[in-house]
Amino acid sequence: MKRQTKKIITTKNRTKTAENAKKKVDIHPQNIAKQVVEKSKPKTVVEKILAAHCGEGVCTPGQPMAMRIDQTLTQDATGTMAWLQFEALGCARVCTQLSVSYVDHNTLQTGFENADDHAFLQSMAKKYGALFSRPGNGICHQLHLERFGKPGATLLGSDSHTPTGGGLGMIAIGAGGLDVAAAMGGAPFYLTFPEIIKIKLIGKLKKNVSAKDVILEVLRRISVKGGVGKILEYAGPGVKTLTIPERATITNMGAETGATTSVFPSDEVTKAFLHYQGRIKDYTPLAADPGAAYTGGEITLDLSKVEPLVAKPHSPDAVVPVRELKGLKPQQVAIGSCTNSSLQDLITVAGMLAGKQVHPTVSLVINPGSQQVLTALAKNGALASLLAAGARVLEPACGACIGMGQAPGTKAVSLRTFNRNFKGRSGTADAEIYLVSPETAATAALLGEVADPRQIKSIKKFAFPKRAEISDSLMLKPSAKGKQVDVVRGPNIQALPHFNELPDEDNGQVLAKFGDNITTDDIMPAGAKILPLRSNITAISAFVFSGIDAGFSVRAKSLQGGYVVGGENYGQGSSREHAALAPRYLGVRAVLTKSFARIHFANLINFGILPLCFIDPKDYSKIEPGHELSLPGLKIRLITGKPVLVKNKTTGAEWEMDCKLSARQLEIILAGGTLNYLKKSLNQ
Repeated sequence: MKRQTKKIITTKNRTKTAENAKKKVDIHPQNIAKQVVEKSKPKTVVEKILAAHCGEGVCTPGQPMAMRIDQTLTQDATGTMAWLQFEALGCARVCTQLSVSYVDHNTLQTGFENADDHAFLQSMAKKYGALFSRPGNGICHQLHLERFGKPGATLLGSDSHTPTGGGLGMIAIGAGGLDVAAAMGGAPFYLTFPEIIKIKLIGKLKKNVSAKDVILEVLRRISVKGGVGKILEYAGPGVKTLTIPERATITNMGAETGATTSVFPSDEVTKAFLHYQGRIKDYTPLAADPGAAYTGGEITLDLSKVEPLVAKPHSPDAVVPVRELKGLKPQQVAIGSCTNSSLQDLITVAGMLAGKQVHPTVSLVINPGSQQVLTALAKNGALASLLAAGARVLEPACGACIGMGQAPGTKAVSLRTFNRNFKGRSGTADAEIYLVSPETAATAALLGEVADPRQIKSIKKFAFPKRAEISDSLMLKPSAKGKQVDVVRGPNIQALPHFNELPDEDNGQVLAKFGDNITTDDIMPAGAKILPLRSNITAISAFVFSGIDAGFSVRAKSLQGGYVVGGENYGQGSSREHAALAPRYLGVRAVLTKSFARIHFANLINFGILPLCFIDPKDYSKIEPGHELSLPGLKIRLITGKPVLVKNKTTGAEWEMDCKLSARQLEIILAGGTLNYLKKSLNQ
């Protein structure tokens, strides 16, 4: 649904056309490396797409760039805040080619909060020009792949698994809601141009070995940190053997490597999928040029040698062969999530379960990815097969993946086809969560124990429809007269907090110290009790670090804020900006770590929290909770590009820390956050 290029965006006393907003790729061109790719240079898929969406061409790795965004998506857990932020920018209408507001996370309605949020989101979409996907329509990534994904386009989503769209040949990136709100208003998305890793696929997967096993193999090789600052681009003859749902599984879970995104070429397989979805007009062939250089190196992966794999608790890269866990007895098996809820996945599972019974010690739950998938399962008999086998079929939504229902029992073993197995994410703190393929999950559900899925020989074949049955009845169009639409605001929809500008210097206490790989689930837990509070920062802030440091919120309030210390890869996982916004509300002014995950680093800056990295990792040992720290001459050091000086007033030790910011990021930090910065820029 393209917007008219002459729509007017009103920002207080200033107006500009959406056409100009799209052309204005960089507000500060002096901050962007001006290195245009030579026309004769062989290009990767990534370089081709970014060259078409960057006003200054494609930058070199490590250099800042501004990217024009064609499409955005939000979901209800992050979307309420993103739309509040969009509203605060003063824009009259979204000015992307397409923006969609999905409801897929908070569909378990145990109180008024989620229903109120849905009404708010529906009225905001109607008013400001976005499509609205109603509850029950499906998971945003599965739906966007089916209905809107477009080769060669750019997509920015307020969900870390937005890279699912890379399976269709898009540059699809997860970001904080504030970055998405700015993109909906016509601003570019700023990022450091990543290195590109070529993953060359050869061979073909064997029976009952799946795309999930492929991405688990990638995680086994490069870890949850190996993709930070990089894009994974898939190539090679093995690509053509993978369907779009299989490619999407791989790009979806590429987020667990820390990669900015993952992308496949657009080929005849892509064309066939778009034809199946009734969108052949969206097809564009797209492939890397022969001889294209990959700055991040190359990994060769022989699909024929991939075996069934499993990620053990509590990290997606704790990967071992299924054979090493043979005999492990799960109490729960969950199949679905945005990683493995496609029609192809669930037809495969239904075929393996047909005529059989789920083991009596196992609870099997299944989340179809979309209404389209569920309808197809119902019409070809696969749904009846699942039900007859003893599966519990839930509505098309995220569900158990985010701890929204279906929490396992005490100390239970749960096998899941999901993308994350962080401790406590399931809703049960002492549960053991293993990540597996749909084939491995179905095998365990039948046998009551983990086993190699290749041993299952009797598999019924269900007919795959020649064309998708398209129904967009749950996808609501916006009003042409947005100004006349009243926004629905329940009592849980609270105003955005205001944050002050950065002080000349800062002092405070160390509120908490953590180790490596602290996740955004650790910082700002999700689940059925907490997710409904996403539009109420005052209420949700009481749960910051609640799973790993129950007294943090009270301590932070009593001390009027302070600092948090972490190890490597701080903030890995979800794009949830509440993991930065809620700590900022509690007064956290800086996070001192060895390294950051990409999205969380950006979110900290968006809300005016200083992201500081130890120059010497040994300095990490010089800080303990309760120590009083001072950051003298803070503002002048940042402005002049000097490392930030940290003085431990408790011990007398002092050291310097890196705060690597682009010129634009520095302005945001000085302003106290992106909202302050954008309002100031627009008013000027």
